[in-house]
Amino acid sequence: MSSNVVVVGSFNVDHVWRCEALPAPGATIAGRYSTGPGGKGFNQAVAARRAGAQTTFVCALGEDAGGAMARGLAAQDGFTLSAEASTEPTGTGGIYVDARGRNTIVIGPGANAALSIGFVQQQQALLAGAKVVLVQLESPVETIEAALAVAREAGVTTVLNAAPADAPSSIGLLKLADVITPNETEFAALLSRHVGERVDPNDVAALDGASLHALCRKLVGSGTVVVTLGAVGVFVSHDEDTLRGDSQPYYRVGAEQVHAIDTTGAGDAFNGALVASIAHSPDAPFARHVRFANQFAGRSTEKEGAAAAMPHFTPDDQPA
Repeated sequence: MSSNVVVVGSFNVDHVWRCEALPAPGATIAGRYSTGPGGKGFNQAVAARRAGAQTTFVCALGEDAGGAMARGLAAQDGFTLSAEASTEPTGTGGIYVDARGRNTIVIGPGANAALSIGFVQQQQALLAGAKVVLVQLESPVETIEAALAVAREAGVTTVLNAAPADAPSSIGLLKLADVITPNETEFAALLSRHVGERVDPNDVAALDGASLHALCRKLVGSGTVVVTLGAVGVFVSHDEDTLRGDSQPYYRVGAEQVHAIDTTGAGDAFNGALVASIAHSPDAPFARHVRFANQFAGRSTEKEGAAAAMPHFTPDDQPA
C-alpha cells in the first residue's frame, strides 16, 4: 500500500501505573498496573492511520516480544511497518497517571536509540513519495535530521514534533521542518536552547498573541509553529509570507470540551491527526487541520491508554 503519511520514530512497550496522586521522591504508593504499546512514533502512526491516512511507520525494534507486539499491532491497525532489526531490546516506557489524568513518564530507549541514518536513507523512495513526513525526537537526532533532509529535498511537507523537551536538537533540524509542534514545555526549552530567551513554560499560554508570535518568529525565521497548550488549546504562528491558506499570521484555537481521564497520548493524537488532515486536504486552510487535530486529540483523552486510546475519526467525519 502506498503511503501518504510516513512517520519516523520510536516504539515502546508501555508499563502504566494508575494512582490517586503522582509518586513523590522517596514515596511508595499503590496503583493499578497495565501494559501496552506506546512510543511517540508508534502513537502518532496509529493516530494518523485511524484519522484516515495511509501510513507507514519507520522505526527500530528488538528481536523480542516487544518487537513482535509492534508488528502485530501495526498489521491489526492496517499500516505498514518498516523496522530496522536491533540487538538492543525494544524500547520501554514507565508511565504514572494520577486521578486527574496528569502523567509522568520515564523512557528506556533500547532499540530506538539504534535507528540508523543508513536505514532511514534506504527509505528514500518511501519518504520522497509521501505527502507528509512526521518525526519526533525519541530517536537519534542525526537520524531524524537525515529523514527530514530526504523528504525536504523531494518537496514533501515535513512536520517535527519537537518532543520530548530534553531531547537534543539543532537550528539545522528546525530549518528542515515546514511545521514544528512543541507543547509549552518543549517550546520554552527550544527558546532557551536556540534563542537564549528564558520563558517559564507555565507562562506560555498566558502570553498575548503578538508576544507569543514574536517568540515563534525568533525560533524559526520561516515555517509554521504550532504550540499545543493542553486544556487551553493551540497557538498557531506562520511566517507572514507563508500563511498556508489562513487569513492571519497568528491565532488561537480553543480546546475541545471533553471529559479527560488520561492525557498520556494527547499530543501524539494531535500530531497524527494533523498530518492525516494535511495529507487528506493539502489545499485546505491550515486552521481546518488544527481544528480537526484538536477534536481528535480531545477524543483520545476520554479513554485510558496511548495508542489504544486513539479514536477512529477521519477528516471526512468533521463538520465543514
